[in-house]
Amino acid sequence: IDTPPKGTRDILLSQGAEKFSKWSRQQKPLMVTDTTLRDAHQSLMAARMRTFDMLEVSDYIAKKVPGLFSMEMWGGATYDTCMRFLGECPYERLHKLRERIPNILFQMLLRGSNAVGYANYPDNVVREFVIHSSEAGMDVFRIFDSLNYLPNLKVAMETVVEKTPSLCEAAVCFTGDFTDSNEEKYVLGYYVDLAKELEKMGAHILAIKDMAGLCHPLAASKLVKTLRNEVGIPIHFHTHDSSGISSSSIIKASEAGVDVVDLAISSLSGCTSQPNLNSIVHALRNSPRSTGLDVDALNQLSIYWEAVRQYYSPFDTSPPFGSAEVYQHQMPGGQYTNLREQAAALGLGKRWTDVVTTYQNCNRLLGDIVKVTPSSKSVGDLAIFLITKGVKPEDLINLPEETGFPQSVIDLLSGNLGQPKGGWPKSVQKVILGKQKPMKGRPGAKAAKIDLSKEKKSLVKKIGKGCTDDDLFCSIMYPQVFADFQDFKKKYGDVSVLPTLSYFHGLEPGEEISITIEEGKTLFIKLLHVGDPDEKGVRSITFELNGKARTTLIQDKSVKGDAKAREKADPANEKHVGAPIPAIISSIATSVGKSISKGDKIAVLEAMKMQTTIYAPCDGTVDEILVQVGDSVESKDLIARLN
Repeated sequence: IDTPPKGTRDILLSQGAEKFSKWSRQQKPLMVTDTTLRDAHQSLMAARMRTFDMLEVSDYIAKKVPGLFSMEMWGGATYDTCMRFLGECPYERLHKLRERIPNILFQMLLRGSNAVGYANYPDNVVREFVIHSSEAGMDVFRIFDSLNYLPNLKVAMETVVEKTPSLCEAAVCFTGDFTDSNEEKYVLGYYVDLAKELEKMGAHILAIKDMAGLCHPLAASKLVKTLRNEVGIPIHFHTHDSSGISSSSIIKASEAGVDVVDLAISSLSGCTSQPNLNSIVHALRNSPRSTGLDVDALNQLSIYWEAVRQYYSPFDTSPPFGSAEVYQHQMPGGQYTNLREQAAALGLGKRWTDVVTTYQNCNRLLGDIVKVTPSSKSVGDLAIFLITKGVKPEDLINLPEETGFPQSVIDLLSGNLGQPKGGWPKSVQKVILGKQKPMKGRPGAKAAKIDLSKEKKSLVKKIGKGCTDDDLFCSIMYPQVFADFQDFKKKYGDVSVLPTLSYFHGLEPGEEISITIEEGKTLFIKLLHVGDPDEKGVRSITFELNGKARTTLIQDKSVKGDAKAREKADPANEKHVGAPIPAIISSIATSVGKSISKGDKIAVLEAMKMQTTIYAPCDGTVDEILVQVGDSVESKDLIARLN
């Protein structure tokens, strides 16, 4: 078959969003969204899956499983991870997959006013980002707010409904346990009220976003049944299998009448990922809610992903089994592996149990909030920060005013992400914000409009006339990440064409690979010899390119050169300004000879997406700055000296 069979995207394009919504609500089979290309690998492997591996199997998906409701393959943490860790453009992924899979709906995760970032963007940026992403091939926008603060969804929802042909799937984020008689905050009525309001706001589909897998079978059944009676739009149930029993939640939701569920191909399912797609399809095959999907085709996909998953073993840090502990710490499945990577990078890998416990206690400290990116990131950053400082969560309120809390935590408590149900604990908010006054109302309404035309012209000057709107939005969402990505491309070219095994693990001497850089043009590369490192860690590499021997020099980052250890800050000397965590110097806010006051900003550090500001511990004059932007520092390294 050369042309893929018609699928849900064909229905959307022919009927439009409103009629498609009604069509979805009328379907008797349980419809399925496959999360393998987004949330599954984000939750299991810290969002490291490369476009190369997706493209290898995309034609097969289009032709063999056209009955999928949608494929979640974009947004969330994968947007910045593409650039930050994989050397890829997220839009290139969307364009290439859209070309290969024209018949199945593509779905993305949009963080409301946060778009695909970690802070609120101006309304015009959110609006134009949605329009551009729809034009690039996105069909379903699952829009949520990390605190269930509905005003933050308004701009994105209105844009999808009024300015694009795409579907607006508005999400209610699930937390707590309304079946527990002791639950006072997140009761069943709380979710019903949110759902009704989202329907009024124009949603085509209502999503139950159970990001941590807390919606156990009894809760799933009751919630879906209640919402089906309260709203008239299709209901889409998303969960994670962190507890090990979420497949039962899927079955109970199906029995209660849910329209669509999120599942993952079996070899990338379970634990912090979604429940097993193949097994659910098989279990329902003789029931009134049979999905109609081809189990044999799904099993072939599972075999493929099982083999590919081995390439990502360094990032595959999901727990090997489900655990009831998730009901206590409530950590989102998509955050688990990312936070574990962050903890390991900061030297806390062996203290993961402490990180999880502190995360749980930080959530309580903040008033038991809804936790999903970016609010969950703030909780995780706070937990990491307190552990590195040796401070227990309950002692946070005793920290001095000049304490440099992570920027994400300051943004959260200042209202930059919106408002939680019940507000923030005043004592905690006061310590974290210090003299800063919290914001009231919707953050995006007060954000200054960004002149996109002016930004585009500025970007053209930086990267050349080939600058596209894809580049523009990548730059606006993540300015420094995009700049680093551009530098990476200039140095290494388009690495997305490399086979994954070679990209992550390199070649062995004598090994040869072929790389198709464009249609009809293939390079054959064979590694011949790897020299010993010199005193600076530089190696001589000899290889063949299309049969011709070549030599180049590379820096082996695993080999430590002669760099001297940095001086450590004396904790007893208030004139010493030290690094609180291992990190990279992101910016320096002062200069030698400048007079500063206690609490003035000295520098900003960044480690695994967590930004931490260092403030002056006392009044004085900057006598010496011992670091530069881009330098790596270890915990307690001396950053600056005052006098």
